Amino acid sequence: MNLDVPTINGACKFEQKITDAPAAVSVVTADEIRKYGYRTLADALRSVRGFYVSYDRNYHYLGLRGFSRPGDFNSRVLMLIDGHRINDNLYETAAIGTEFPLDIDLIDRIEIIRGPSSSLYGTSAFFGVINIITRQGKDMKGAEVALSAGSQQTYGGRLSYGTKSPGGLETLISGTTYQSEGKKNLYYSAYDSPATHNGIAENGDRDRSYSFFAKTALRDFTLSTAYVNRDKEIPTGSYGVVFNDDRNRSLDAHGYVDLKYSTRLDRQDELTARIYLDDYRYRGDYVFEGANPGDPPVVNRDRADGQWVGGELLYTGHLWQRHLITFGTEGRYNIRQDQQNYNDGDSAYNLDDSRNSHSYAFYMQDEFHLRPSLIANIGVRHDEYSNFGGTTNPRLALIYKPQEKSIFKLLYGCAFRAPNVYELYYGDNGVSQKPNPDLKPETIRTYEIAYEQYIGEHLRSSLGGFFYRLRDLITQATDPADGLLVFRNSGRVQAKGIETEIEGKWSNGVQGRLGYTLQRVVDDITDETLTNSPQHLFKFNVIAPIIVKKIFAGIDLQYTGRRKTRSGQEEGGYVVANLTLYGQRLFHNVDLSASLYNLTNTKYADPVAGEFRQEVIEQDGRLFQFKLLGRF
Repeated sequence: MNLDVPTINGACKFEQKITDAPAAVSVVTADEIRKYGYRTLADALRSVRGFYVSYDRNYHYLGLRGFSRPGDFNSRVLMLIDGHRINDNLYETAAIGTEFPLDIDLIDRIEIIRGPSSSLYGTSAFFGVINIITRQGKDMKGAEVALSAGSQQTYGGRLSYGTKSPGGLETLISGTTYQSEGKKNLYYSAYDSPATHNGIAENGDRDRSYSFFAKTALRDFTLSTAYVNRDKEIPTGSYGVVFNDDRNRSLDAHGYVDLKYSTRLDRQDELTARIYLDDYRYRGDYVFEGANPGDPPVVNRDRADGQWVGGELLYTGHLWQRHLITFGTEGRYNIRQDQQNYNDGDSAYNLDDSRNSHSYAFYMQDEFHLRPSLIANIGVRHDEYSNFGGTTNPRLALIYKPQEKSIFKLLYGCAFRAPNVYELYYGDNGVSQKPNPDLKPETIRTYEIAYEQYIGEHLRSSLGGFFYRLRDLITQATDPADGLLVFRNSGRVQAKGIETEIEGKWSNGVQGRLGYTLQRVVDDITDETLTNSPQHLFKFNVIAPIIVKKIFAGIDLQYTGRRKTRSGQEEGGYVVANLTLYGQRLFHNVDLSASLYNLTNTKYADPVAGEFRQEVIEQDGRLFQFKLLGRF
């Protein structure tokens, strides 16, 4: 089509237009990230249709298609950076907050592929895949310095350099630092008594992180490395710790090295191979009351260490002109999957569990062009795990284009999520949680229809419906026999929903999108709505030039409907509006931006998991940020 149709890599592991992708796809560009003032990946994702984000003042949790179980650590969405899997080997976490290993300014685009993708990616590609494509060194063309300051004594800085030499060596290297004092006083009515500081947590919301990213490319080879270290104080009193003690904190560190080789065997065929090494570390400090009245508090140390190595071999090529075939194999060996829990001063551990495991997979996909207007996409993958055996998951898509600007997609897919090491084996000797080594994978079957219509040269509309059934759901519950938290395969989920969106982009700099999602996600046995599952989601985003090609206003409006808490109560819906003024190259090579978040100072709260005394955690009111970017 003679239209500006974005291309993506994440849907089929090769470059294609989103109109040919066997999924409903959204793309967030670097230009949108700047002009909407997004601070983190969580900010960018919460603006996309069908997505919502919860925050318990330690981690951000992603909701998609009405599903976000408090306490699941984002393990049902696969996160990739340039095709490298970010989900760790202990919790399978897809990090989206300040613990995400990449500065958001280094993102070229965010590819959001909805629906199950285990046919290509295996575990965690349950509700969708998010593939982050990083910027190229040749596009940076020198050094960049970014400085930011905002509410709650929040400061950030980034120094980056990118270039491409005449010999073809391309390099990007970047370092980022971030610190925030957080909200000085946080009030929680569940702790409102003189013994617990009248429910006020003082100076216990600090967040600090630093990260590093480098990418070097020469001919067919690309070497990437990333590292993030994030230290967050926890002010909420979770797990029954001593309230208002600033020693309650968590630390997350994740780094990886990825070497990729990709070459075209001829004009149409491509061979890709990659090997990688990842290392993940978690440290949690939790302060509990002493065993007897008058005893000093006890510091509980929660520790987890993961290390894994893996590789992938992928071939894509044409067969008999009408078939685009993909064959691949992937393997991962988990060198370390260690969990520990102990109290300072005790000789015995509450938990000392060390494991290793491995998995491997084979997959294939055929993009069959039945007619010029009709594509069938068929894929299947088999995964084999050392701890629970094998699983096979298919995907089928029919893509019909009766006219140049009209696209219909019929989609079906199966996916699985393997129980992670934390869910299987974590227990702290009766303090708060116990293990369940008998967990089995949860599975999902999704049926979907999507209609996309391009209107003129500037508008694109989409309308879609989805239905899915989830079996053997792994969920956190409290065992009434002992009051301990435990993960169980505890039932079935059924969901149906409708999503619609219209987006536009014009040459004068105006662009925007308007989206609405109506969904209902219920327990398939009781027909009760799931916790933290809004029925209505509304998104409105617009970028408008104030001075053409110089100053832009970015408005981001989000409505999230009512959500049920774990006791069955309802937390009311809310509207949040964000405003950014962005000045592009105002002073030669300097950009300036000013952002207001939660412009109307809306009061709202997010449902949280069973380790909290509170059922909901109140979110921040109005915040601001100023940012300067200089190029040299």
